[in-house]
Amino acid sequence: MALKDAKSGTRHETGITAALAVLKQSFGERFQTGEAFRAQHAHTTTYIPAQLPDGVLFAENADDVKAAVKVCAEHKVPVIGFGTGSSLEGQVNAPNGGISIDFSRMNRVLEVNAEDLDCTVEPGVTREELNTYLRDTGLFFPIDPGANASIGGMTSTRASGTNAVRYGTMKDNVLAVTAVTANGEEIRTARRARKSSAGYDMTRLFVGAEGTLGILTSVTLRLQGIPQKIGGGVCAFPTVRAACDAVIMTIQMGIPVARIELLDALQIRACNAYSKLNYEETPTLFLEFHGTDETVALQSEQFAEIASECGGGAFSWTVNAEERSRLWKARHDAYWASRALAPELAALSTDVCVPISRLADCIGETQIDIEEHGLLAMIVGHAGDGNFHVLLLFDDKTEEGIAAAEAFVGRLNARALAMDGTCTGEHGIGQGKMAFLEEELGGTVELMRQVKKALDPDDIFNPGKIFHRT
Repeated sequence: MALKDAKSGTRHETGITAALAVLKQSFGERFQTGEAFRAQHAHTTTYIPAQLPDGVLFAENADDVKAAVKVCAEHKVPVIGFGTGSSLEGQVNAPNGGISIDFSRMNRVLEVNAEDLDCTVEPGVTREELNTYLRDTGLFFPIDPGANASIGGMTSTRASGTNAVRYGTMKDNVLAVTAVTANGEEIRTARRARKSSAGYDMTRLFVGAEGTLGILTSVTLRLQGIPQKIGGGVCAFPTVRAACDAVIMTIQMGIPVARIELLDALQIRACNAYSKLNYEETPTLFLEFHGTDETVALQSEQFAEIASECGGGAFSWTVNAEERSRLWKARHDAYWASRALAPELAALSTDVCVPISRLADCIGETQIDIEEHGLLAMIVGHAGDGNFHVLLLFDDKTEEGIAAAEAFVGRLNARALAMDGTCTGEHGIGQGKMAFLEEELGGTVELMRQVKKALDPDDIFNPGKIFHRT
């Protein structure tokens, strides 16, 4: 991560002034320019500085989005989509000024096709809202990034999370999108069929584009049946490598684990204090199995044998829903638990992903790095797919503190890339990871620039993210 990549760009002052006037006249109180509204729609979740938009539109339907994009395109004013603001790499910042389109009012479930296991939703629907709506159908949407993110935001960042090891990421679960393009027209990238050979895969182009190619107005999602039985539990290990070895063996043996999360010793200490738990303060795996009574029991027994072989302790598991909820709430509260260890410090949450066979090596070397440089940092891993996060607590009031944090992130990303991994498994590039994208993909980044220029010639869609236009 480098603050230099969060630099402000060129503002088109004349166009911004004209667009603000038109949008205010068109939308009235649904278009706000007050500083409080603008500050709420800029980056707030890590130390990347907030860069405020010039106005915020609370869109209520696709026609609102089309009208706003047409105005902004005419005056060459940036447009940034905003779901819940939970992104971590500066994706919602407005470095060139412009308009933020807030989707909180576009939160309708448009269609559920229970027989086909799919649904279509507006981008402002959050994953928790969607699963509450689906509960009576016997279906659920499995992607769980931890935060109660919006479906539009999750699609735009190609999010994943704790269930990815079994159910995949957003790229595996988005069947189609509708999006407003630079001419203000709405396009549909695919039909609901489960497979298609019809032309370019435009859906995948928009999934993970971070709002740089257009503004999503609906998303069609793949759904899953709610499992008959869910079992979850925890298992402590003497070392991170021992825990990683158990993860690798579990995946390689084909045990269909739904979630397998790694928390290092310091993270467990933080969770114990914050969530009033009493887990042994040692590297720990949190697991969940989905299936029938018989398969959940069998999978739990199989994992217990693997854990024992790798030096782990007893695998304590339960099918009690309340106990499982408490277990996973502690996992999802890991960020706040970590912040509570040193509330006077800033937090930087970063992630990398490596092939599963290199997970133990990458985490082990990262722990050595943290210790050698005297850093305060916790590791949490979506271990089943080789993805792990480091939450670094540091002094953002001094140049030395910021330099140490950025140097660590640089070493972490270099380490992951050297192991044929990626600089981000699920946070996306935004502003914070730009420095590592070209190292990872080389000339492919130039191809991305050409695609961006073709679809967004005036660079109005979320400029200053993923890469800088040249």
